[in-house]
Amino acid sequence: MNEEIKQEEIKEEVKEEKKHERHHKDNKKEKLLEEKLQLLNDALINEQEKTLRLNAELQNIQRHREEDIQKLLKYDGEELIKSLLPIIDNFERALSLENDENKQFLEGFKMIYRKLVEILDNKNVKVIDEKDVEFDPSIHQAVATETVEGVEANKVLDVLQKGYIYKDKLLRPAMVKVSQ
Repeated sequence: MNEEIKQEEIKEEVKEEKKHERHHKDNKKEKLLEEKLQLLNDALINEQEKTLRLNAELQNIQRHREEDIQKLLKYDGEELIKSLLPIIDNFERALSLENDENKQFLEGFKMIYRKLVEILDNKNVKVIDEKDVEFDPSIHQAVATETVEGVEANKVLDVLQKGYIYKDKLLRPAMVKVSQ
């Protein structure tokens, strides 16, 4: 009987060991699964952060694109207007030479000139051609200076070539003579 009890005890011990091994294996599996889950969670967080960064970058690109389009639309026609300015200058020079002999001839020039000026007005182009104003380097280009008695320094004495502003952008500064 003793033998039977011993065998029974051995069987119980083996069962306990197996149970302990299974429990140990289960703990090990559980630990591995937890580690895998943590790795997957970390990878998911990294991918979410990448997605957020890419979305932010895409929004910045779209915003810059919209700003560029708005700028292009705002200053639409700028190059055409710039190319018209020397033509207008030439008309003004020709019209300044008017006398009795060529008055009739210059009438056609005057009509073309007025139409060009009207087009610039309609496009919100402003002319910079004032005399006796304070010299402003943001819209004037001083090409000559002169000392004139009774005139304070930094006053525009004469506009040698008109300047132009398109909407809020300087197309060409006015070339001026400034008092010293």
